[in-house]
Amino acid sequence: MKQYLFTALFTAIVTFALSWAVWRLSTKYKLYPGIRERDVHKTPTPRLGGIAMFFGVVAAIGVSAANPYFAIVWSVPQQVYAILAATVIIVIVGICDDLWDLDWFIKLGAQFLAAGIIAWFGELQIYSLPIGGLTVGSGWVSFTLTVFAIVIVMNAVNFIDGLDGLVAGVCLIANAVFFAYSYMLSRDFTASNFSLATFLATVLIGACLGFLPLNWSPAKLFMGDAGALMLGLLMACSAIAITGQLDPTVLDPEDFGRSQLLGAFLPILLPVVIVLLPLLDFGMAVLRRMQAGKSPFSPDRKHLHHRMLDMGHSDRDAVLIFYAWTAIVGLSVLLMYIGTTAGWPGLYIPGVVYLIVGAAACLVLTFLPSRRTAVRHPVPETAP
Repeated sequence: MKQYLFTALFTAIVTFALSWAVWRLSTKYKLYPGIRERDVHKTPTPRLGGIAMFFGVVAAIGVSAANPYFAIVWSVPQQVYAILAATVIIVIVGICDDLWDLDWFIKLGAQFLAAGIIAWFGELQIYSLPIGGLTVGSGWVSFTLTVFAIVIVMNAVNFIDGLDGLVAGVCLIANAVFFAYSYMLSRDFTASNFSLATFLATVLIGACLGFLPLNWSPAKLFMGDAGALMLGLLMACSAIAITGQLDPTVLDPEDFGRSQLLGAFLPILLPVVIVLLPLLDFGMAVLRRMQAGKSPFSPDRKHLHHRMLDMGHSDRDAVLIFYAWTAIVGLSVLLMYIGTTAGWPGLYIPGVVYLIVGAAACLVLTFLPSRRTAVRHPVPETAP
């Protein structure tokens, strides 16, 4: 555990230092775009924070190569190199988009290319689903499923990037929950507490933690598409690295805990619920735009965070509510998972109660915003 703490702290320090440097240079040389109609902020703000996050991640991966505790991470080096190559592509395209607003088709093509590199050259694919021994039928099915899963998660994370500190905080909470999950899963079903999934979650925790001080409201620096897409890419890789490659037989409901239902579905459910809000926002945006006869990736001002602002929430209150939703859903399922693997049925009740009470409280906070902030953010009649 000390190695993970060191890695997270090291990544956070490097990311924070580089974020400060990027902010100063971007401000000095005016490397920031103008205000768009869908933007919430009123002051032109640099969007190149993804560069600092990227080099923080690269620094952590480089240090891990010399750390014997992370030898298992490098046991299949092509996976790490493929992830790095894909990340470089995504960050470069994201930087170009942050500066010049690329066409959505170019960005989507780069995302599929990056996902294909990970699945093909890195051989990091979804080979099985831990649901009653279910395995993916063929190599092409596995490849296709993996590529689409990575692209969907990348866009889901990117779609919620609209408020100060929103993506960094949500991903920090989500990866903290996933770290606990993957650490216990590795401990219980493999011979080591170290894994690629747990390492990636740790690095992402550090990157988000180091970036958040400059991104907290009022933000001095945005992560932009480069940072948001990179977070989504690495989160997807982390989930696939452990859940999509587990031997389904070790999670046989007959042997895995006392609840067959939870034992069968929790290992695949938890990686999904930690990005539930981004996935929900992504799905609603795609349907909304397609129904309007537009591209699924055409920008608008009808995301969940925009709707919360229009309901009367302040920017910071909306972000905190998103944090609460992420923590409540993720921790509830994590408690149920612990109860399943440890055979502690007593944790089911606290997990369910925590989910119900927390969700009820969040619903109240969501739909009963402060009156003093009402109508601060009117919605345009037509999307830009």
